[in-house]
Amino acid sequence: MAELKYISGFGNECASEDPRCPGSLPEGQNNPQVCPYNLYAEQLSGSAFTCPRSTNKRSWLYRILPSVSHKPFESIDQGHITHNWDEVDPDPNQLRWKPFEIPKASQKKMDFVSGLHTLCGAGDIRSNNGLAIHIFLCNTSMENRCFYNSDGDFLIVPQKGKLLIYTEFGKMLVQPNEICVIQRGMRFSIDVFEETRGYVLEVYGVHFELPDLGPIGANGLANPRDFLIPVAWYEDRQVPGGYTVINKYQGKLFAAKQDVSPFNVVAWHGNYTPYKYNLENFMVINSVAFDHADPSIFTVLTAKSVRPGVAIADFVIFPPRWGVADKTFRPPYYHRNCMSEFMGLIKGHYEAKQGGFLPGGGSLHSTMTPHGPDADCFEKASKVKLAPERVADGTMGHGHSKGRLLRRGIFPGFPHFCPGI
Repeated sequence: MAELKYISGFGNECASEDPRCPGSLPEGQNNPQVCPYNLYAEQLSGSAFTCPRSTNKRSWLYRILPSVSHKPFESIDQGHITHNWDEVDPDPNQLRWKPFEIPKASQKKMDFVSGLHTLCGAGDIRSNNGLAIHIFLCNTSMENRCFYNSDGDFLIVPQKGKLLIYTEFGKMLVQPNEICVIQRGMRFSIDVFEETRGYVLEVYGVHFELPDLGPIGANGLANPRDFLIPVAWYEDRQVPGGYTVINKYQGKLFAAKQDVSPFNVVAWHGNYTPYKYNLENFMVINSVAFDHADPSIFTVLTAKSVRPGVAIADFVIFPPRWGVADKTFRPPYYHRNCMSEFMGLIKGHYEAKQGGFLPGGGSLHSTMTPHGPDADCFEKASKVKLAPERVADGTMGHGHSKGRLLRRGIFPGFPHFCPGI
């Protein structure tokens, strides 16, 4: 596969055209009477038309056929996704999941959509306020199928296996230790090359942003230039009556048939795009004297609520770094939090739970439930001679913090919850 090209910059106003069709991007206006190459102009809005300029998101797509060219949507089986948090009673206990088993393709073929399993969530999908956390398990590519989410943004975290993601804006290759965001309404399809697993953080009604830096200043954490946007690429492919467009709408799945590939966008411009980010590029801020900075210092992306300083969800990582704090218990301290915390592990081992928390698994510490390091970790860290040390080498953990999170219940077909510390 040829190396893919990208445009860099978070939230930038960008423009791209497939080099096979030079001049396909209209000049000087968005919607000419006749587009170059007789393309169709189509706007994709990620915000209300009247949002302030600083938050207004939209892109113009110039495509071989408009996306309206499909048969009616019909309801299809939900599989293992849900948005009904009342399916089980609330449970404030610490919870931990073992790594989720990926079915063999010889036993059951499962692509990204059929392999989505909702684990937990909160809020109300119909009022566009809340979130869900899903696990994806897949062993086959999406063939003549694409997906789009009318409910919110998908932040995808591959843990095992790389993903080749086709979007209306172009192609992205996303590997473990990278993340990508497919924003609301964007159609995409995923090819896999082996048995594949990962995490999805879905937020309803808002978009992910870079966190404000405040006293940190102008630089640090995830730098805008390290976010990559695909360049225009199209396929003019006929699939008579055989291409399926799957839509998640108010938590339910619907499917429509059409005759052509949806990835027929020859050129585009705007600031509403999919994007990816390599977690190795995160510029870590840490304590260099004593005590801890709060874990919010590791926030990569945030989805803000209407309350200043309170997020619907924060995507946080725990990357390799130096620990140098004096007179300090260096692992994460015991705490109780008004935000619920879900954690996944991409690779390595988490410093506070080295034996019981494995890559591909998860843990959930709900609002105000106490949690912290296990007993062995506490004893060791309390007695060790302090010196500068590397922390989390070969490891990448990630967490999602949010206001209130309810577990869905027993993960279908997989081991029971394992109690956490």
